[in-house]
This record gives sequence, C-alpha cells and structure tokens, in this order.
Amino acid sequence: MVLFRRNHGSDSSPEDTEHKAGVYETAPREVSPGENEDLKGHVDLTRGLKSRQITMIAIGGAIGTGLIIGTGSALARAGPASILISYSIVGFLVYLVMCALGEMAAWIPKAGGFTYYATTFVDPALGFSLGYTYWFKYIITTPNQLTASALVIQYWCPPEKVNPGVFIAVFLVAILFINYFGIRFFGEFEFWLSSIKVLVIVGLILLMFILTLGGGPDHDRKGFRYWKNPGAFHAYIADGASGRFFAVWSSMITAVFAYLGTELVGVTVGEAQNPRKTIPRAIRLTFYRILVFYVLSVLLLGMNLPYNNDDIKKNATKTSAAASPFVAAINVAGVDVLPGFLNACFLVFVFSASNSDLYIASRTIHGLALDGKAPKILAHTDKRGVPIYSLGLSALFCLLAFMNVSTDSRTVFGYFYNLVTIFGLLTWISILLSHIYFVRARRAQNVSDKDIPYKAPFGKWGSYGALFFCCLIALTKNFNVFTRDPTGKYGHNFDYKNFITGYLGIPLYLVMIVGYKFIKKTHQVRPESCDLWSGKDKIDREEAEFLALEAEKKQQPTSWFYRTFVSWLF
Repeated sequence: MVLFRRNHGSDSSPEDTEHKAGVYETAPREVSPGENEDLKGHVDLTRGLKSRQITMIAIGGAIGTGLIIGTGSALARAGPASILISYSIVGFLVYLVMCALGEMAAWIPKAGGFTYYATTFVDPALGFSLGYTYWFKYIITTPNQLTASALVIQYWCPPEKVNPGVFIAVFLVAILFINYFGIRFFGEFEFWLSSIKVLVIVGLILLMFILTLGGGPDHDRKGFRYWKNPGAFHAYIADGASGRFFAVWSSMITAVFAYLGTELVGVTVGEAQNPRKTIPRAIRLTFYRILVFYVLSVLLLGMNLPYNNDDIKKNATKTSAAASPFVAAINVAGVDVLPGFLNACFLVFVFSASNSDLYIASRTIHGLALDGKAPKILAHTDKRGVPIYSLGLSALFCLLAFMNVSTDSRTVFGYFYNLVTIFGLLTWISILLSHIYFVRARRAQNVSDKDIPYKAPFGKWGSYGALFFCCLIALTKNFNVFTRDPTGKYGHNFDYKNFITGYLGIPLYLVMIVGYKFIKKTHQVRPESCDLWSGKDKIDREEAEFLALEAEKKQQPTSWFYRTFVSWLF
C-alpha cells in the first residue's frame, strides 16, 4: 500500500516547506496481500497530483483526434442523426463505467488503479489479463499519437522538406522528459494542455452554434436543413431501415474510439492528493463533459455540414486540420482564416494525448510489477516517485512510430492500431465486472452505502446494463468485414486482415485469463472473503493528514474572485 508521511519538528527544513505546499513524500511501504513480497527498495509513487489538475485532466484529458477528426468519417458514412444517437448511447455507457470506477477508487485509491480492483475483487487472473491488455493498448497508441503529431506539422512543413522522423524524435524526447521530471511537472503540464483543449472545444461549439443561426460570412441560417437534404441518415451496407440501422451501429465504433482514455482518472488515483474527494468530483464532471463536449458538438456539426460534403470524403485519410469536419463546416460557411489556427490547436491535442498515453503505460506496468505480475525491477521508483524502469520500457515501444516514416510499414502498423478499440472495450468490461463483484462483497460484509465516500448512481444494475452493451459492441465492432456486396454499390466484402486485427484482442484477453489461472491455480474471489480493508486505514490517515494541512491553508487570505468563481470547481 502506498503510504505518505510528513516530517514533524520545530525546525523549518526544505522538506517541511515542500509539505506545506501540499506535496507528500513516499515512505517505506508495507506489502499488502496479493502483492509481490520480494519487492525491495523504493517502489512507491508520490501523491503530487492536485485537485485542480485531476479535475482538468478529467474534463479535457481524453479529448483528442477521435472527436475532432474521426467524427468526420462517421458523419460521411452514417449521417448526422446516426452519430448523434451513437455518441449519446456510448457516452451514457462511458458515464456508467466512470461511476463504477469512481465508487471503487473512492473506497480504496490504490496504485495500479482498476488492475488492482480486478485482482482483489474478482480474480487475480482477470487483473493479470486486464493489466497487460491495457498496457498493450497504450504502447500502441503512444507511437501512433507521435506519428499524428508529425503528420499535423506537415500542414506547414511538407515531408519533402523535412523527414517526419525528425518531428517524431523531437516529440518523443519531449514527452519522455515531461514524464521523467515527476508527477508534479506532468500534472501541471497536462493541466494547461487540457485547459487549452477545453477552450478550443468550447470555442468550436460556440462557433458552430453561431454558424447554425446564420452568423457566418454567408449569413445562411441552416438550422436542420441538412437533416432533410441530403438526410438525417446515410444508408450503410444495405438500403432502407437495415441500412439506417447499420449506419448507426457502424458509428458506435467511432464513438467508442472518441471516448477511449476517459478512464485515465482511474490510473491517477495512486498519485492524487485527497483522492476520496477529487476522484468523485472528477467523475461527476464527466457527465457534463460528455453532454457538452461530445453530444452537443456532434449535434451542431451535423447541423452545419451535410454527410455528402466533398471535403470530409476527400480528406478522410489525413490527420491535419484539413481532415477535421469542423474545418469543413467552417469552410462551407465561408470562414477562411481559421484552418491554420485550428491546426496548431490539433497539434496540442495529439501532443497532450501522446504525453498522457506514455504516463498511463508506465503506471500500468508499474502496477503489474507491484502485484508480482511483471518483473520486480519495473516496480522500482526514484526518490521523486517516478517508475523510471517502467517509463523506459514503455518509451522503447514509442520507437515503433518510426515505422510510419516508411510508406510500406504504415499499412502494417495501421492493423495494430485496429486493436486499440477492442482493448479499450475489454478494459471497460473488466471495470464493470470488478464493480459488480465489489458491490457483492460490500453487501456480503455489511458495508452500507452510507459508509462509502461515493456511490454509483445506478448501482450494480447500471453496471450490468453497461456490461451487456459493451460486450455486444465488442463482438460486433467489425461486423462489416462479414458482409458481401456483389453489386459493388457499397464496396464491402470480407476483409480477413481487419477481421483478425479487429478481434485478436478478445482471444488474447481470454487466453491470458485461462493461462494465468492454470499456471497460478487462482480462484474466483468469494464475496465473504474479499479483501476490502487492506490499506484502508492508511488511506484514512493520509486523508486526515491532508485535510488538516488544507485547513491550515484556508486560514490564509484568498481573493474574493477565486472564492466566488473558481474554488467550487477546483
């Protein structure tokens, strides 16, 4: 269990000054049941993420190219009503996942996040499979985000002038140093990057709203015109009602990809200050983020851009501002000064995503090492609480980004990227399953709802419903590879390559569960014997210590503006 201490004494040492600033050092840890008892030396993280950083990361951390760029291909394929339906449904599923995660994280905020919960509440085999599945996901996405950064820069600097590998190397070194400098530097950096992303999204939403009402240079009041002509739905694979249903279901996958990474908050619990307060607050804000940033933005986008627009079809394979449907909508309205500015904003988006992806990868493999499911050297941290060996190993996989410099390798690497969505869905499924088992254990051990810091609003039944739909989406995510179109009207026939990469994650996930159970002889955790208490007393002491420190801070004068307009959020 991670334990944090303060230095006591009358002298004001540098360490005391640092504590007064709200930063906690790590102290020697006690190994809790199920963890690697052979661990020696410094293996603890540091609770250096402040409340405002957790809040802003929760609001803007997962916003990336999936929403800003990927929505365009979904709009062209399925139509505006389809993407509104799919983003709303998947958004509600994500909210249920986050509520389930928040209930567990508020009870026992543990390094290792939801991997620890799967191990403790369900079965160590599930924790093993989930941990490596999640790590695989982020060692794939990090190099892809680095590649996307280089492609965005091609808007100003074509590859004929400067090889994209140069920019990949620059961004790789930058995110490596940001992560190496410690959680306080990473948290502050991500706070400002997330703030920029939130401002950009809010600005785009306001701009789309103004253009819808005819406030653009063309003074064209569009309203829901494009929902009538060319239409609200664009038939996919088949005609009629079947085609409209397939259109909605195909855009589900795009929506899942756009929401991936929302669970980042669950990884930060081991490094969050006062997590029992900050994590539930971040979870509650997730609902409003989904409603405003995702659902409202795709609604306004569908009102400003028809699905048969030539720009979104022509630029579907690009990663720069030209590929964004929002830029296409701006061009339709006659605004010609924003694409370059938005491209710079998109560069911030993908850089922030690559930075946080490397963070998640390093903390995930570190958590596995703490539980004895990875080489114990990966559990080692330096004096600042940075898992340097886990960070180094995860950074090595970033070198895969240089494969994209070669045109021949891009196709191969694109298939690897197809694994990301299924890995993300399997993560959500595991979180929901862990929550169901957690609630069972609480009931069996007479822990009432009043005793937990945060309760999922829909309880275990919300997790059951979300679990069903996540499993359904995971099994049907690549349904189009099974279709045949002899007429060539829709251009779909069986694609064995996308079939393999689209579903490979499922057997890999199951094989790791079965293999670990067979080798380690693990058993499903019984509700009556589930360990709900190891480390909780230490978390209680940490919480009391932090609150006492915050009480001292509140005695210091603050501005009226901060108390009135800012403090409620942070």
